[in-house]
Amino acid sequence: MAIAKEFKEFVMRGNVVDLAVGVVIGAAFGSIVTSLVKDIIMPPIGVLLGKVDFADKKYIITPADPVHKISEVAIRYGSFITAVVQFLIIAFCIFMVVKVINSMKKKEEEAPAPDPVPTKEEELLTQIRDLLAKNQK
Repeated sequence: MAIAKEFKEFVMRGNVVDLAVGVVIGAAFGSIVTSLVKDIIMPPIGVLLGKVDFADKKYIITPADPVHKISEVAIRYGSFITAVVQFLIIAFCIFMVVKVINSMKKKEEEAPAPDPVPTKEEELLTQIRDLLAKNQK
C-alpha cells in the first residue's frame, strides 16, 4: 500500500503533470513544424535553387530490380536536409520560449520582497525589551 501511495504522490506532483503536458504539446508542435518545413518552406527554397524538390533528392547506391524483386538502396539526403531545417526551426522556437521565461524570472527576482510584518510574539518581545531597557536606566 505504501508504494501505491508514494507512486500516486509522484504522479500527481506538479512537475510530472507539467512534463506530460509538455510532451503532448511538443508532439503536436512537431507535426506543425514538419508541415511548415515540408509544405511551406522547402518548396520556395527548391524553386530558388532551380525547381529542386528536396524530398526526391537521393544518391542511388543500388538501383531497383523488379525482375529479381530487389528494392532500391539509396542515400536520401533530401530528407536529411528537410529534417535539419525542421530541427533548426524547433530549436529556435524553444530558444525563444526559454528566453521569454528567463526574462520573466529576472523580473520576479528584481521585485523587492515586502518587509515582513512582525508576529504578535515579536511585538510582545519588543515591548518587553523596551520596558527592560527603560527600567535599567
